[in-house]
Amino acid sequence: MSSRKISDPQLLEKFNELKRKNQEAMLGGGEARIEQQHKRGKLTARERIELLLDEGSFEELGRFVMHRCRDFGLDKEHYLGDGVVTGYGTVNGRLVYVFSQDFTVFGGSLSEAHAEKIVKLLDLAMKNGAPVIGLNDSGGARIQEGVVSLGGYADIFYRNTLASGVVPQISAIMGPCAGGAVYSPAITDFIFMVENTSFMFVTGPNVVKTVTHEDVTAEELGGALTHSTRSGVTHFSCANEVECINQIKKLLSYIPQNCEDDPPRLPYTPGNEMRERLNNIIPANPNQPYDMREVIEEVVDGGTFFEVHKNFAENIVVGFARLAGRSIGVVGNQPASLAGVLDIKASIKGARFVRFCDSFNIPLLVFEDVPGFLPGTDQEWNGIITNGAKLLYAFCEATVPRVTVITRKAYGGAYDVMNSKHIGADLNFAWPTAEIAVMGAKGAAEIIFRKEIAEAENPEAKLAEKVEEYTRKFATPYRAAHRGYIDEVIFPDQTRIKLIRAFAMLENKVATLPRKKHGNIPL
Repeated sequence: MSSRKISDPQLLEKFNELKRKNQEAMLGGGEARIEQQHKRGKLTARERIELLLDEGSFEELGRFVMHRCRDFGLDKEHYLGDGVVTGYGTVNGRLVYVFSQDFTVFGGSLSEAHAEKIVKLLDLAMKNGAPVIGLNDSGGARIQEGVVSLGGYADIFYRNTLASGVVPQISAIMGPCAGGAVYSPAITDFIFMVENTSFMFVTGPNVVKTVTHEDVTAEELGGALTHSTRSGVTHFSCANEVECINQIKKLLSYIPQNCEDDPPRLPYTPGNEMRERLNNIIPANPNQPYDMREVIEEVVDGGTFFEVHKNFAENIVVGFARLAGRSIGVVGNQPASLAGVLDIKASIKGARFVRFCDSFNIPLLVFEDVPGFLPGTDQEWNGIITNGAKLLYAFCEATVPRVTVITRKAYGGAYDVMNSKHIGADLNFAWPTAEIAVMGAKGAAEIIFRKEIAEAENPEAKLAEKVEEYTRKFATPYRAAHRGYIDEVIFPDQTRIKLIRAFAMLENKVATLPRKKHGNIPL
């Protein structure tokens, strides 16, 4: 339609006004508002999409949608798109759906029309089996619309839940995200935050001060650092928006399009798969720490380990990697932090990652060096029993290929939890340095041989003797291997080749759970 074909002056004026507003919307809210956004150190909604998607691939949906509210002066102010840009495009040639909230239009607040655009996008993603990426930058519900905007949030939450486990859902917090708005990202699979410019909280600093009299800044309450280290709400903390978007692209390279798809696989040319450095990585002193990341990076394809939740619950390491070109999920105890014990946060972190990998057909590789669960009143009173069971439950119900390598300690119930043969692991390897026992040799000897030690002429010598006896009998991988709980005791330098062959063998694994509506994970 062209203005030259319009003869009615009033219709021509309306058309020109609509065209002008559309141009503003295409620019991200007009030059003045773009400048304002840039002064905050933030990109506009459209600039973010342009960075994320392959050049020229974006197809916008709902460009002409406007809000329907006529109260509190909103009847005089309308913008095309109503504060959110929605559509689809490709990232490295693969289809994705994306919505990007525009803070320059009503503060990115969510209205009925705004919510409907996001809901339609989620519906399309589920029908067509492609990831959804939400670029969140919103002041929350549009107050002028009252319950209608609240209903819009609930519609989105419902679709997020239906889509969970069907297609990957990724949330990037690019600005404020407060109140009910936080629960949509919380339901999604991964959350990215930008340092110093993005915030997430149910109630802001002013409300907190009024109700609890705590004086806290927005950054302290719900900034990227807080949520990446203390709460674990965010999986990735990024220095700026460009880094954030690049990290999203990297994450997408490891995960499939949907629950029916296989993970991406890159071409791989076999070479020398021996890793001699692993032979010297375990310290001679069993109480001395080492970095499990070094083990992981030696075993997987060079430079492919992409860690998730890096700064949260550092006593367990989780992330994606490639092994002979295959995309895999890696879980490993971290002896360099809290001796690698399992605690509440580590259990939750591990369980969440395991369940994601199982939902999207990503094989699991587990490196085990765990002395047990963290003792203490803090852990017990805050539910280590229930929370530790989450990790156990996640591994038990996972049907993807599962392989475990025990590098050193595998003590007590934690041995069972960390993908043992008893809970359905397909293959379990152990290094000669592995110690598989109910507890450490010294503690076990003190309990089992208490009477003999107490009656001995030299209790210290007797204790040392009994520790040696217990170690020889139980604190080795061979007793478990005799029982078939360990499939093979391997030299560390053989680990990579053994794992490549193991996952190749398990490539066509088929496993089904008993028929049920769903399980009841101990939440």
